[in-house]
Amino acid sequence: MWNFFQTVRHRHSVRRYQTDMPVEPEKLHAILETAVAAPSAGDLQSYRIVSVSDPQLRERLMHAANGQDFVAQAPVTLVFCTDAERAGQQYGQRGRDLFALQDATIAAAYAQLAAVAAGLGSTWVGFFDEAAVLQALELQPGLRPVALLCIGYPAELPEESHRRPLDEVVSRR
Repeated sequence: MWNFFQTVRHRHSVRRYQTDMPVEPEKLHAILETAVAAPSAGDLQSYRIVSVSDPQLRERLMHAANGQDFVAQAPVTLVFCTDAERAGQQYGQRGRDLFALQDATIAAAYAQLAAVAAGLGSTWVGFFDEAAVLQALELQPGLRPVALLCIGYPAELPEESHRRPLDEVVSRR
């Protein structure tokens, strides 16, 4: 078991998955439990998560994601959607425009780190056709997909990507 800092440092975008190794239900459950433990505005959890393991639906998501083939290859894709009205009821327009988006992305980030801690790989996908995702998953009105998180056992170990030095990113006052 890694500590938190090791987990963060070992998170890399995995774009090739072992297709013969499904994600165990208990690991997926732990990842989802971690996602819903994420902080959210007013503890409203203004998001929905759709867990997609059906190969035909993953194929449709791949096409919605501009042909990024690892979306279909990964045994599970989690689709994180905002539920703007849930946040809007409490916080008005700022809740609809911002808090629901923050809630969904924080939950997705927690899920991504939980996947690493569980010994899995993942890739965050933000480049996709929202309407195609909505259609493929027949989502209820009012939900907006904001991130796809592909999860599975890595078939590759990507090299570390370059990170900007702290002094280029952080300003101290």
